[in-house]
Amino acid sequence: MDLGFDKPPGRVRPVVAMSGGVDSSATAALLKQAGYGVAGVTMRLLPPNLEAGARACCGGAEAEDARRVAEHLGIPHHVVDCRGAFYEDVIRPFADTYARGETPIPCVDCNRTVKFRDLLGLLDTLDADALVTGHYARWHAGPGGPELHRGADSTRDQSYFLFATTRDQLARLRFPLGDLDKATTRARAAELALPVADKPASQDICFVPDGDYAALVARLRPDAATPGPMVHVDGRVLGEHRGLVHYTVGQRRGLNVGGPGPRLYVVRLDPASNTLVVGPWEALLTDRIGLHGLNWLGESPPDSAGERVTIKLRSAHTPVPATLYPAAAPGRATVSPDDPQPAVAPGQACVAYRETRVLGGGWIHKSETANR
Repeated sequence: MDLGFDKPPGRVRPVVAMSGGVDSSATAALLKQAGYGVAGVTMRLLPPNLEAGARACCGGAEAEDARRVAEHLGIPHHVVDCRGAFYEDVIRPFADTYARGETPIPCVDCNRTVKFRDLLGLLDTLDADALVTGHYARWHAGPGGPELHRGADSTRDQSYFLFATTRDQLARLRFPLGDLDKATTRARAAELALPVADKPASQDICFVPDGDYAALVARLRPDAATPGPMVHVDGRVLGEHRGLVHYTVGQRRGLNVGGPGPRLYVVRLDPASNTLVVGPWEALLTDRIGLHGLNWLGESPPDSAGERVTIKLRSAHTPVPATLYPAAAPGRATVSPDDPQPAVAPGQACVAYRETRVLGGGWIHKSETANR
């Protein structure tokens, strides 16, 4: 397992972000086995009122699992209190995004702030060379500097969630699991007798372990849970929605609108009037996507004539060809997919690739209906 340094592993000190799960634990163990001078660091992220029952990388039980793994490996283990930053940079924006009628991706916010910004700040304190995580993505030393690539296992690839990583951050990050698949990682964890080798993976948002994100948002932003009108794209009022927090663009279930005619989907959320707009499938097709917060990892910025890329509009989205055009305003861009795409939700991310390499991405803030 090579981290790409021009010195032997014994002289490289990586710090592994250990969540207590199988992936980060296996990462630490495999690096230790390869001869690296590994240390582990675990973040305390959740305030006490949210920590009870929490799984994944946030709960106190997970920190204890990370400590047990570090003890098993015989490596130093540090615990960092990041609860204030996590609340302000991840949990609060999560609720605010829903209140704006958008659909957030809290894992991206967590990666770009608490995990990378704050943990990378600890490297000098710990006399470390790199921050290493268990993400399924690949780090390459390219001719123009470090590059971020998709993980080799397309079913586990997490590069979409790393698009907001800056070039400076990428220089000090490593993702050694990127060439493996989950089954191999778990098998290696078992071979190394890690106490979490059989631990199941969590599928929930880590700070919403019961899956009821609407209840959390309603507590922080009650305005997002206020009922309001449900309107067809043709202007007809069809009924009342339960609160915009319960809906996202492309959703079909839970609308409770019967009667003849085509199936209806959520087309748009309008928080200014607290209106839910629904319509047929055709109303979901988008051929122009506006982005803000563009983070570019390529050597040169996108050309005004347009950059040919493939894009992912959701983490599980199959990449599709498109052209990305930079806008006059800094950090903004417009993306035109070759074929209209359905259910493009504001608040999600559009990530641009060239083959396996992540060129960059931005937050979706608007989309235009195809052929409008």
